Amino acid sequence: MSSSLAIPEFFVADRVGEVWRVPYEDRAVQAQAWAQRQGIQSANQDSPRLCLLAIDVQNTFCIPGFELFVGGTSGQGAVDDTRRLCEFIYRNLGHITEIVPTMDTHRAMQIFHATFWLDADGQMPAPMTMVELDDVRQGRWRVNPAISKSVGVPLEKLEKFALHYVKRLSDDGKYPLTIWPYHSMLGGIGHSLVSAFEEACFFHNLARQCQTRFELKGSNPLTENYSVLRPEVLDDPHGKPVAKKNQDLIQHLLTFDAVAIAGQAKSHCVAWTIDDLLSEIQVINPALASKIYLLEDCSSPVVVPNVVDFSEAADAAYKRFANAGMHIVQSTTPISTWLSQ
Repeated sequence: MSSSLAIPEFFVADRVGEVWRVPYEDRAVQAQAWAQRQGIQSANQDSPRLCLLAIDVQNTFCIPGFELFVGGTSGQGAVDDTRRLCEFIYRNLGHITEIVPTMDTHRAMQIFHATFWLDADGQMPAPMTMVELDDVRQGRWRVNPAISKSVGVPLEKLEKFALHYVKRLSDDGKYPLTIWPYHSMLGGIGHSLVSAFEEACFFHNLARQCQTRFELKGSNPLTENYSVLRPEVLDDPHGKPVAKKNQDLIQHLLTFDAVAIAGQAKSHCVAWTIDDLLSEIQVINPALASKIYLLEDCSSPVVVPNVVDFSEAADAAYKRFANAGMHIVQSTTPISTWLSQ
């Protein structure tokens, strides 16, 4: 097997920004033939073992016109990132042991959606409203009584929790609670993986005989969950847990010799996942940071022209990760080169 493989003919780069049905049976036959022709062995024989952690490569973030498309500085950021990510998978099919796609997964009644909150006139907040601590303390925003039963918490407890939640975000120096547009809705088309990326994962699954490990995040109605490894708030006002870290995934990732990370958005879910992983690494053994490779050209920051630009924040985060021992690499650089760093 060569160190860098050709990209299969069925991959059409111009279709990455579209939604379509993956022809599974065709790809299964092609994957088996491809593995045999290229001399690709099953993943259980890999040495070193490489994991690709692909964060939220979903329609809602990566397809133009969907709810939270990440355009980046170019306006086409997530489309170009996904194309490069798919090409990275195909070129390095024989080296990638396992792919772990994370999937932002939401329902309507969650603390970061408009239906959770009402103002004094009974109106819900507009998308991208920032709910600050003082807003809740002074009653400018209050819990919508109608949703209490649906989230399974009595109204009085829910009101106390809401105040605790925004206070905890403020005390921890995190972004204020953001009211996000409804996105990544469970069962909806926005929740699905980008078709081209799903196809690449499926092809890898069959060619390497290694099950894709899907990780869902964000379904807890009482907390945001930007990072796949840790919700934003873990406890209630009395210290009782309302959510927990994804300890299984943390431990699983650290069993690999190398972990490559890509996805959307560089300034939010990607950066905070890496940050949480780094925090765990620094407790266990700071030298483990050298296992982590950030595919810089496969992620873009949130940029809304004339509104907000998180490019500098994303770059600053990546600089901090590099200073901690992680590697910033390009998807086009041969794996053999960046694994020798």
